Amino acid sequence: MEPLKTVVREGKAAILFPSANEVFYNPVQEFNRDLTCAVITEFARDVLAQRGVKVVVPGEKERVVVSLSEEASEADAPAEEGEKMKNGAEEPAVTARVGEKCERGLRVLEGLAASGLRSVRFALEVPGLQSVTANDFSANAAGLIARNAQYNGVGHLLRASCRDASMLMYEMRAKKERYDVIDLDPYGSPACFLDAAVQAVSEGGLLCVTCTDMAVMAGNSGETCYSKYGSVSIKAKYCHEMALRIILHSLDQRAGVYQRYIQPLLCVSVDFYIRIFVRVFTGQATVKNSASKQALVYNCVGCGSFHLQRLGKRTTSGKNSTIHCNTPPLLQFRSALLHAGHRVSLSHACKNGIKTDAPPAAIWDVMRCWEKANPVKREKLSQTSPAFKILSTEPSLEACFTVREDANPQSRKRHLTRFQENPQAFWGPKARAKASGGGVTTNLQDKRKKCQNKRKNQITDSSQLKNFPCKRFRQGSCSHGEKCCYSHDLQSTNEDNME
Repeated sequence: MEPLKTVVREGKAAILFPSANEVFYNPVQEFNRDLTCAVITEFARDVLAQRGVKVVVPGEKERVVVSLSEEASEADAPAEEGEKMKNGAEEPAVTARVGEKCERGLRVLEGLAASGLRSVRFALEVPGLQSVTANDFSANAAGLIARNAQYNGVGHLLRASCRDASMLMYEMRAKKERYDVIDLDPYGSPACFLDAAVQAVSEGGLLCVTCTDMAVMAGNSGETCYSKYGSVSIKAKYCHEMALRIILHSLDQRAGVYQRYIQPLLCVSVDFYIRIFVRVFTGQATVKNSASKQALVYNCVGCGSFHLQRLGKRTTSGKNSTIHCNTPPLLQFRSALLHAGHRVSLSHACKNGIKTDAPPAAIWDVMRCWEKANPVKREKLSQTSPAFKILSTEPSLEACFTVREDANPQSRKRHLTRFQENPQAFWGPKARAKASGGGVTTNLQDKRKKCQNKRKNQITDSSQLKNFPCKRFRQGSCSHGEKCCYSHDLQSTNEDNME
């Protein structure tokens, strides 16, 4: 590397640069770095308050908090507890100041640091840090980062790293190794780093991502946008707002693979780039609601109007059993579709399933015709039910249920085996291997035998329950006496205990 001749000052940092353009620096992104320092400071204030640490910001006399929601007021509660600890609780609150190492503080990773300017500013301007790792794949950049850390006197906080950013994050996926804050500001698209990032950030940690490929996300190359982010961008007046949601959708999809979900804090479109700040949490129940947050956009190229169609809607109850009529025989149903001019075949995955090129409207027309010959009691159908609405429409075709010769394939006529038979009893997934070794336990095998075909012989008459012993009577806690629907016969309960 050539002698360092250029000094760039930004915020509280002074960065040394070689005269040649060996390490990337973009002065236009100064606002991006200012904003990131402010967001991480507020994030540190919120998170460290829960750890009993009070964050002190230079020049801040009194902090005014405006509660925008119930969640915000709840998030501020730990800060009040920290104040109480300081004013006379059992253990005084720890104070975190700028430039000092805090043992309970945040661990920060800048995956693509270049000169290390952003990381140096973190060390000089953000309080409550335990460590800052400034990583870059370039050896020249890593060397420059180390020099700038010494030049600014933050070597006790900032560590230079020369690694592939994705591999570094993948290696830190263990819960105890994850970073509290991960900052990604690549030259172009961050798509190739997102999978590792959503795994390497801690529970409730902060993920900061920059996208500078605005042309792709704003509609100039929809196919490229789909390959990188899983969405097709369109040219519209709201393209920048849509670009924000495209990157959020991509992050949400990748986090969901690992039972994690995102909570956007701040998302902005500035000049030629996008900057988003999200927190990442783990929760299987919340991940299942992801589809209800996604939608397809229908945009009119004439007037610019648009319509959103949700991919899913969260419901807490409900059943789908649809028009409540008896099921038509397989050959008759296949014949009806063939008579209507559609192709149809059997499914390899389900013995009672079919595959067809008939549209849903044609299938429902066939079912409407079948229902006319096998009517259901319309008076029992709710007017808001799918069955009522489907059957209220007259079919647009007259289905013919006469069995055709080609409705039954030759393989079925010859009774050829279409599905593999189990080679032995209890065939299927085995128990997970234990660290101590050993295979499937005897108790597990006995349980499988007991539960085998338990749904095929379900009890339909309550009088049959007398054949089974009462578990509460056996425990001495049954209060029903002779009115109990289960057996109180001591002999049957003793035999059950012997088993």
